[in-house]
Amino acid sequence: MDPTLRSRILATLKDQIPDLPKGLRTVAKYVVDHPSDFGLDPIRQTAKKAGVSTYTLVRLAERLGFGGYDEMREPFRQALVSAAGVMEKPAWIDRLREADEVGRIQAEAALNSMSIVQRTLEQQDAAQMERVVTMLMAAPTVYLTAVRATYALAYYLHYVGRMALPSLQLIPRHMNSPVDELHDAQPGDVMIALTFTPYSRETIEACKLARRKGVKLIMISDSEIVAPDFSADETMIASVLSPHYFSCYAGAMALIEALITQLVAARGDAARQRIASYEAIRAESHAYWSAQKKR
Repeated sequence: MDPTLRSRILATLKDQIPDLPKGLRTVAKYVVDHPSDFGLDPIRQTAKKAGVSTYTLVRLAERLGFGGYDEMREPFRQALVSAAGVMEKPAWIDRLREADEVGRIQAEAALNSMSIVQRTLEQQDAAQMERVVTMLMAAPTVYLTAVRATYALAYYLHYVGRMALPSLQLIPRHMNSPVDELHDAQPGDVMIALTFTPYSRETIEACKLARRKGVKLIMISDSEIVAPDFSADETMIASVLSPHYFSCYAGAMALIEALITQLVAARGDAARQRIASYEAIRAESHAYWSAQKKR
């Protein structure tokens, strides 16, 4: 079997999604977002997860030129069979799980966090990371936007990242709208947008405005397909699968840490001097608590 077939199917789906009928668009987005599950699950399970009929899955396969659903799914199944580097479950997970109900829940949460961190980091491409860092360093202004729970991730990226990237600006500020704060954005500027399912309307509107103004767009999300009416220059994918009712951001935080590490390394001496300057100011203002020495 052609080892590039899976990648070519995904690329075709991404290109065709804006022009597909609603049902096929739903299936295509599911396959792009969950290629491993698509390769693993039987057709009825995939239909249930995607929220469509099995007939819709067959129609998508036929539209792509396959003889049937199984023929389209086979490259994804083969990729799972040949995949290496599966995370080894540590012994303490089993000990927790066998203790009691509280231990079982804690074990499942811990295993999920470790799994999505590994899944997120293993799919990061070094060439893409280099492009992103180069784009950020060359921009006169870098806007960074997120809302609701994702705002905490953006705040951390801004708080630490600005020490290596002085052009980084967190929007919105002071309860404004991110759209308001893009008023002065110019071609050549860059915006980093963080959003995960369900995607926030404010963030989508900010992305659309940024594109209209000629601003380059970097998305940090759980999907390469966030909205059909715009596309990002670069999309960095983080898994947010969770054992509870909300997204788990352990993988997204690991991705942010990797990006900050690359920015600090790229800035070199300039970053180290800027970090030292911040630390000196904090020391002078007694920003950090310390216990008084006993006399």
